[in-house]
Amino acid sequence: MLDMATKKKTATLAQKINVLRASVMGANDGILSVAGIVVGVAGAATSSFAIFISGIAGMIAGTVSMAMGEYVSVNTQKDSQRKAIETQTVALDNDYDGEYNFVKNKYIASGIKPELADQATQEMMKKDPLKTSVRERFGFNVGEYTNPFSAAIASMISFPTGSILPLLSITLLPKNIRIVGTFIAVVVALAITGYIAAILGNANRKNGTIRNVIAGILTLLVTYFIGRLFA
Repeated sequence: MLDMATKKKTATLAQKINVLRASVMGANDGILSVAGIVVGVAGAATSSFAIFISGIAGMIAGTVSMAMGEYVSVNTQKDSQRKAIETQTVALDNDYDGEYNFVKNKYIASGIKPELADQATQEMMKKDPLKTSVRERFGFNVGEYTNPFSAAIASMISFPTGSILPLLSITLLPKNIRIVGTFIAVVVALAITGYIAAILGNANRKNGTIRNVIAGILTLLVTYFIGRLFA
């Protein structure tokens, strides 16, 4: 009973992390996308109203696009996982020994001694052959699926939330500093989302943060100077 409760808790944690990751990336895209739009328009026009309307339009379009994209992406992933489970079910029925040896050899290849690998394979394949073979062959845990609606809603909320920062900065700051002020605000925000994304992805935090900030700066510079060309 304790083992089942632990598995259920772990699965729930994995799902929450995936939704949180979708939220962070949605906010990051919202910051970058709308910042690129408003800075680009600001480079071509001086009208605060025109800049604001373009930002709002980008926010709405991006929110819908991110939500639908996340929903389709997660559903596609779930379909692939279901197909893998069906394939593995047939494989276990038709060639159990082959699947057993695949799991055992994978453990051996990871550095486990052959006798220990055989013992571990026996125990896990006896307990749940489908979960064990799917995990080792396809790299995911049966039953741990991200809810596509949760991911879509997370993106739908986080994208406009991230968009608010550059939109307010470019609209409310005085004209003589609004471009520079928006750049600074966006860089700080991208540093935060890059750092959080690196934590969730178990990646190098410094590299992840720097990479996110540099990508954002390049995006803003390119859109601004393109806007200046049409000024």
